[in-house]
Amino acid sequence: MNKTKIVILGAGYGGLVTAIRLQKKMRRNEMDVTLVNKHDYHFITTHLHMPAAGTDHHDNARVTISDLIDERKIRFVKSTVREILPSDKKVVLEDATLEYDYLVVGLGSETETFGIPGMHEYAMSIKSINSVRFIRQHIEYMFAKSKVAPKRKDYLTFVVGGAGFTGTEFVGELADRIPVLCKTYDVDPTDVRIYNVEASSSALPPGLPVDLVEYGMEVMRRKGVQYKLSTAIKECTSEGVILSNGEFIRAGTVVWSGGIRGNSLLQEAGFEVQRGRVKVDSCLRSYQFPEIFITGDCSIVTSPEGTPYPANAQIAVQQGYNAARNLIQMVRGKEMKPFVYDFKGTVATLGRGEAVGLLKVKKVKGRLALFIKKMIDARYLYLIGGIPLVWKKMIWKQKSTTRNYHVPN
Repeated sequence: MNKTKIVILGAGYGGLVTAIRLQKKMRRNEMDVTLVNKHDYHFITTHLHMPAAGTDHHDNARVTISDLIDERKIRFVKSTVREILPSDKKVVLEDATLEYDYLVVGLGSETETFGIPGMHEYAMSIKSINSVRFIRQHIEYMFAKSKVAPKRKDYLTFVVGGAGFTGTEFVGELADRIPVLCKTYDVDPTDVRIYNVEASSSALPPGLPVDLVEYGMEVMRRKGVQYKLSTAIKECTSEGVILSNGEFIRAGTVVWSGGIRGNSLLQEAGFEVQRGRVKVDSCLRSYQFPEIFITGDCSIVTSPEGTPYPANAQIAVQQGYNAARNLIQMVRGKEMKPFVYDFKGTVATLGRGEAVGLLKVKKVKGRLALFIKKMIDARYLYLIGGIPLVWKKMIWKQKSTTRNYHVPN
């Protein structure tokens, strides 16, 4: 009997969890599973704000895929996806073509700039290991550059567009890093400016209660962050940003965290998309191509009320569980189970020692919230790599951070 061919595109949260669950549940000679990813590592996107600011090493945000999968059960292919051909049930890679019976698309997101002129050209985004390494090096370069051109205050001006999860957590880490950089480069801390620009009337991740938002913003302000709320970035230039109120902020560093969209390969493949994302059925399948499951940032899952759930790591992990379970059910000729999103809460860090969050309906803040955030991180690491990965990424990291707050190259 021929094995069912399953191809998983992308080793992000949804794709990786799908692969790990399949290798645990599938029977011998039941499936031929291939995981495709352009890197040989999985990176934890919810950690990228720290190496971007320089408060953690980028290696702590990535895990080698071969350490997570059993290559006797899951074939890993390091390659870039060039084209998806749903009608032919094929995927074209940069160096090969794969055929499938079932496909799982978890290719992640692309930066959404909403057509703001200059944003792609002049702003940086927190989106990959390489991007955060570049941001950290750029920030340090700006401090070094300011010493040879002391009149250029814009070298020490940092603008972060977007005050949601990524923007808030990055700003908090950056504010904590500034004193270290000032000491390293002999810079007067009063010369440094951090602006967090947000088009909506509130900072911090949406959905948090007003009192937690106020608490979080007060923590940030004490760290030196200046908010520009109800103010959109109208244009990004090589010298800074033009705001919707006409103000121009001259800045040597602009980091954009104002939005994401699904992978452009889906639209190119003929899927009906909304901002690059595909609306899926109750079992996470494409309405157009029911043999294709779509997870993570590429999918649109709606609540019982009909509103789309936000694209985040929490929902992507749960989608991975559901996609793997339903693939096994389909292969075995059994009935699939619909995806039901279990919102467990949300916690956002505010830099070192602080966080705010909502667990179901319970509000948490300060060090308690930070502890809960670490437990959430540990739970995910345990899910994909067991106790050894938790020890390596959490315990070792805590010891190294305690010993030395400076992050090596």
